[in-house]
Amino acid sequence: MGSREKHTQAGNMPNGAAVPAPKVNFESLDFEEVENTVYRADHATSGSLDSLIYSSAKWGMCFAIGVCTAIAAFAVNIGVENISGFKFWAVLTIASQGSYFASFLIYAVINAVLVTSAVALTVYAAPAASGSGIAEVKAYLNGIDVPGIFYFNTLCVKILGAVGGVAGGLAIGKEGPFVHAGACIAAILSQGGTSSVKLPVFKRFWNDRDRIDMVPVGGVLFALEEMMSWCKNQILWQAFFTTAVVSVSIRVLMKACSTHGCGFFGSGGFIIFKISEGQDEYEFYELLPMLLLGVVGGLLGSAFIVLNARLAVWRKHTLSKYGRRGKVLEGLAISVLTSVVSFGLPLLFECQGCPIDAGESCPRKDDSHSGNFVTFGCRHPDEYHGLGTLFFNTQDDAIRNLFSTKTKREYTILALITFTTVFFLLAVVTYGISCPTGLFVPSILCGAAYGRLVGIFVADMHPNAYIDEGTYALLGAASFLGGSMRMTVCTCVMLLELTNNLALLPLIMLVLLVAKAVGDGTGVRPLYEFQMAVKDMPFMPPEPEAFMKHITARECCGKPTITLQRVERVSHLMSVLRSNSHNGFPVTQLLNDSPHIVGVITRHQLLVLLGSKRCLQSSAAVADESGRASMNYGLSEFSKPICSPQLTVHDVHLSLEQLDCYLDLGPHVNPSCYVVQEDTSLSKTIEDRFRGLGQYTTNGNTMNGTEARSPAPGEREGHTTAYASSYGFLSHRPRPPPAPLPTLPRNGANSPAAHQHIGLG
Repeated sequence: MGSREKHTQAGNMPNGAAVPAPKVNFESLDFEEVENTVYRADHATSGSLDSLIYSSAKWGMCFAIGVCTAIAAFAVNIGVENISGFKFWAVLTIASQGSYFASFLIYAVINAVLVTSAVALTVYAAPAASGSGIAEVKAYLNGIDVPGIFYFNTLCVKILGAVGGVAGGLAIGKEGPFVHAGACIAAILSQGGTSSVKLPVFKRFWNDRDRIDMVPVGGVLFALEEMMSWCKNQILWQAFFTTAVVSVSIRVLMKACSTHGCGFFGSGGFIIFKISEGQDEYEFYELLPMLLLGVVGGLLGSAFIVLNARLAVWRKHTLSKYGRRGKVLEGLAISVLTSVVSFGLPLLFECQGCPIDAGESCPRKDDSHSGNFVTFGCRHPDEYHGLGTLFFNTQDDAIRNLFSTKTKREYTILALITFTTVFFLLAVVTYGISCPTGLFVPSILCGAAYGRLVGIFVADMHPNAYIDEGTYALLGAASFLGGSMRMTVCTCVMLLELTNNLALLPLIMLVLLVAKAVGDGTGVRPLYEFQMAVKDMPFMPPEPEAFMKHITARECCGKPTITLQRVERVSHLMSVLRSNSHNGFPVTQLLNDSPHIVGVITRHQLLVLLGSKRCLQSSAAVADESGRASMNYGLSEFSKPICSPQLTVHDVHLSLEQLDCYLDLGPHVNPSCYVVQEDTSLSKTIEDRFRGLGQYTTNGNTMNGTEARSPAPGEREGHTTAYASSYGFLSHRPRPPPAPLPTLPRNGANSPAAHQHIGLG
């Protein structure tokens, strides 16, 4: 649970350039169960039937998530295929009549309208829907409550914006946004509806522990490898079940389309690049070019991250000054640039003759919107345009064409070099604009282009051997994915699922490992980590830095904690909440004239108690009535709304008589808070406490009440990193001078002060 105060975080970019640190509101999630009187009373009234209902509701939600995700994915694919199909049909039909200017005008206008609409919808309706959303979901699954990412309007804009951007011809994909869209669907369904309309029957799931169990069920591999620092076995089963539901639902919908027709929607709607007749045997000399593909993929992937990072810094420094209008104009400018390049470049290249052993109609029919052998400006009936085939197809179809087997020299060397260079630069410029953008399919397309180029060179060097260019295209795609995203297991499994060829597993694994090793060796961080840095999202590296072993808990703590007595006057509580931004307060009680800690209470709990006014009492004594009054509360009353602004002290309105009352905090504190010894090293604290409970939230500033990331190079001098229990607090404050803090004494663990909770603010 985070502080209400804004924090600053300097994100270090992959190329060493410092990103400005604007003030951003972030809060962490509350994974820890508060075992107070309300919690015990709620669980005491729950029986075996309640547990059965709870478990059944979870599996029922998984089924609903699967069906809704399948419908949304199907709708996006139908939209993209039909809009793109109509666009390419109109453009190629007019171009075949010799009217290139009219053809280009229609092409550019359609693209501009689609892209501008997607950007404007994102900027004005749901800014949280911009980008792929994977960085935001990754931050959420690692403990950061990113505002607005799971709203219903975010989901709608994500789906519509993905259709507009992809169908508008931009060098982006729709797969990345669908990780975010699936998480939105899971979050909304698990809460029983939107923030304004919620079904009370789902109130058992109105907490961060259950929310985070449901969000990753749509993407188990992303959740395991890229997003989560911890994972339950039950989540794997739920994700497996949800994936099965999605697969069956998709097949049912596709069967309905094949029977009744869905416009231009055809085989290109879902990216299944079946490679069943490719190269099955490999020679030893082929390992060298395959290793070279891994090296090239690692270098190009790192170069993409660096270039895109510099552009992101420019957008943050310069483009943000022009507000939302500037973002819309940027989208329009990139759309026009993409249209000019993709339409103009093929005009500079000549057509080529159809291969004798072409496995399909060459050239393809004029009324077909997908497939190989596009006749863009070709005057002879037995010619096709290689570069036009790549540009005047959906990205799914272009990838399928590059992966095609037994199609030797289908594309010329110059066409592949041109397409790789141009598409790489277009992807660099496009990724990061203010609309839903994905990079998975563009990465495959770019890698497949230079992979097929390497396959041509290898085939020319060994003319007597059977070298399939489509196999090298697949390995090139794997190399670019490994170099940019640095995900090996996830990428390997996805490529095998898409190609349906298990024989390529060893080669894909080899290329992925080499690409990831080369990418890591460049010192450039993975793509999604750099995105989190640009957006100032706290993130902790997988391992603490070595110098943290030499810093003790006492040395890294900040200001002294602000403690509360068990029974406090309401006016004093309001004054404390207004005077600081701490998010957790130790509650103490005098026993034998010595303060003993009773537990910890959070800011949110205090605001709920003060706002409800049900536990106010007239005396300052501990009374039994306070315990009975606490049982009138339910656990759902203390839950935070998902991705929404939290309660503030300004939301609590009290009369003068109520300010003179008292509040007994005893029944509401968490008595099972964690205590860290003063001589514990910071690295051990992070490993044993924070990661063990799934907490993964960080910030470079001094904090009380959360774990912290290691400082970036250049930050170590004068940098202090405070910590506390792994309770979920996130309290961001400017760096104060080091101050003494109550710590555990060295004269025995049984002394009264030994139970003092240190580092909590």
